Amino acid sequence: MAKAVDDYEMVSVYNLEDEDREALLSSHAECTFNWSTREGWPMGVIMSFLWKDGRFWLTAGAHRHRISAVRRDPRVSIVVTSTGTKLGAGRSVTAKGRCIIHEDRETKQWFYPAFSSHLHRDPKAAADFQEFLDSPLRVVLEIVPEKWITYDGTKMFLDSVGKLPEERKGPPLSSDSERLAREKQRRGVE
Repeated sequence: MAKAVDDYEMVSVYNLEDEDREALLSSHAECTFNWSTREGWPMGVIMSFLWKDGRFWLTAGAHRHRISAVRRDPRVSIVVTSTGTKLGAGRSVTAKGRCIIHEDRETKQWFYPAFSSHLHRDPKAAADFQEFLDSPLRVVLEIVPEKWITYDGTKMFLDSVGKLPEERKGPPLSSDSERLAREKQRRGVE
């Protein structure tokens, strides 16, 4: 077994396995959707989402500030945590990507039923919700992930007590493989 870690500075190696990421995104329905304002300020709101075909799908009224912002700059991020899921707490997924705004009927025709059923297991509740969604001002957001940052707290705990095999660690991201050493040098630490 691996030696227990000395600190929690290098955490990018505790990545979420692909199958766990897929399980989290397929089963969860709530995310934090983030964009930038005209002035460059980061903003985020909690939104419901549907994970389908490797993309995040959300919806909002066309008059919302986030829609104007995404029309101006489609670069966004989405954060999903495992809290409240069968996976338990301590796992998360962050995706940065580009947002495509759909206003066409064809997209709405498949999205509204799928989204409603994902959020409401009761068919009557799903049908009622779908009816409210289908309005002329509503748009559908498709987020195409370009980069992932994932975290599995279970791996970090196991590593803390020397029980995480090295092969279960992921490759360190640049924050740990490059920037950590520079920061240590800057601070005169080891």
